[in-house]
Amino acid sequence: MGDLIFVALLGLLGFTNLSVRLLGDAGIGWHIRTGQRILATHSIPRVDPFSSTMAGHPWFAWEWLYDVFVGWLDHVAGLNGVVFLTAAIIALTFSWSFRLLLRRGANFLLALGLVLLAASAAMIHFLARPHVVSWLFAVLWFWILESSQKKQPGSFAEAGQGWLLWLIPLLTLVWVNAHGGFLLGFALLGIYWLSAVWDYFRLKDDRLEDVVEKIRAGKRARKLALVGVLSALATLVNPYGWRLHVHIYRYLSNRFLMDHIDEFQSPNFHGTAQKCFALLLLLTLIVLATKRRGRNDFTTSELLLTLFAVDSGLYASRNIPVSALLLILVIGPRLSNALQPLQEWWAGWRVASRSQATTSPDFFHRMQVIESSLHGHLWPVAAIVLTCWISFHGGKLGVTQVMDAHFDSKRFPADAITYLESQNAEGPVFAPDNWGGYLIYRVYPQIKVAVDDRHDFYGEQFLKSYLKLVHVETGWKDFLQQYPVRYVVSPKGSALGSILAESAIWQPVYSDQVAVIFVLAKPTTRERPRE
Repeated sequence: MGDLIFVALLGLLGFTNLSVRLLGDAGIGWHIRTGQRILATHSIPRVDPFSSTMAGHPWFAWEWLYDVFVGWLDHVAGLNGVVFLTAAIIALTFSWSFRLLLRRGANFLLALGLVLLAASAAMIHFLARPHVVSWLFAVLWFWILESSQKKQPGSFAEAGQGWLLWLIPLLTLVWVNAHGGFLLGFALLGIYWLSAVWDYFRLKDDRLEDVVEKIRAGKRARKLALVGVLSALATLVNPYGWRLHVHIYRYLSNRFLMDHIDEFQSPNFHGTAQKCFALLLLLTLIVLATKRRGRNDFTTSELLLTLFAVDSGLYASRNIPVSALLLILVIGPRLSNALQPLQEWWAGWRVASRSQATTSPDFFHRMQVIESSLHGHLWPVAAIVLTCWISFHGGKLGVTQVMDAHFDSKRFPADAITYLESQNAEGPVFAPDNWGGYLIYRVYPQIKVAVDDRHDFYGEQFLKSYLKLVHVETGWKDFLQQYPVRYVVSPKGSALGSILAESAIWQPVYSDQVAVIFVLAKPTTRERPRE
């Protein structure tokens, strides 16, 4: 079943219309071009190469390792390769979470339902962006930290592999250069360190068992502290050193940016994904309310993880996927224990009514034992090889086109940019920030953009002026006067497009159902827009 989850997610995200959904964020455009620039120049950029408004300003390409990978994939396989990578990471994350739930003692059927529920909640950010790497690393961190905390069936500690905890600093080297979500790793480390410290001071010295457990807690706290220090030092191994940490702090502590960037807003629970996350929160409350002494007690680390997951998921929509994953991994075994009396009653009733046990939950227990004993993973490997082969052959299986990853022409101004290319337009070009990455992907280096979605780079003052322009607020002309542009690509029917259409100095030259293009008009010319 774990393999089936992997193959199903890989197939759905790679070979259906969901592949277009993965490319629903234009930011992947500048990630790809950044990676290709690094490969071409053999150097990591330190100043902005893409925009006309901030050209030459210092820029932190802090996800450069991910950028290099997707840049290479786009070069050799096009967007199919980028979608393949994203789909594979997402599929691995959720199939692995299912296996972890079983190893932690969750009911087979319940584990399957929780994973599907978490995947549905995470669909809000099923996008080809480096944040999916942090999803996978979050599950990896949980696996290592939880297994190193106590001996349990299938754990590292029982297998004599507790040394794997020391891999965290090495893995941090990858995480810090792939995505800023490496901070999550320190949050998880801190949670387990606090749990160990709490257990050390909580335990008494009046019983031998408590003394032994207290010694183990103290050793675990010291070990985790040392791992944390080494991991912190590992984060300095990036192209920008300690300056990256200062940059991230300034970005995340800027209240204006946090209040105006959509993904940092609290979730709107009218959406389907948000409703799935709300259901997970409800299940968490049920588990907390039905815990029984000695059978369903939460450990200190599990309680802290639950509080962290709930708080972060309610704070920002972008945190929902990781929060959902952490919640199911914590509550899965506890929810199975809470439902055990109901399962026993159901099995007894079935036996009494039919005089046979063929429909009892033992069937699912046997499936769980079989699932946990299988380790070959032949089908996921075969699916990866086949999908990779298709991606590298233009999305074709023989002569049949089975994979066609592309930007949605109803979401992005594909035809409008084609018109600009046909006119050999010379920039700079202004477009909304959520289109900027797409323009970079399509027309860089021939044309530079005025703005894109690298909000940490452009900063508060720039974005304040930008928002006045797109919302046509008082002082909206200041942006165009301060940052001169040759073309404006505006969404069809937008406030900015409407007011530019009434302007004497902006001439509409192209219009379709998605976008309108305005050019800075010469005093003696006035063309009709091309439909």
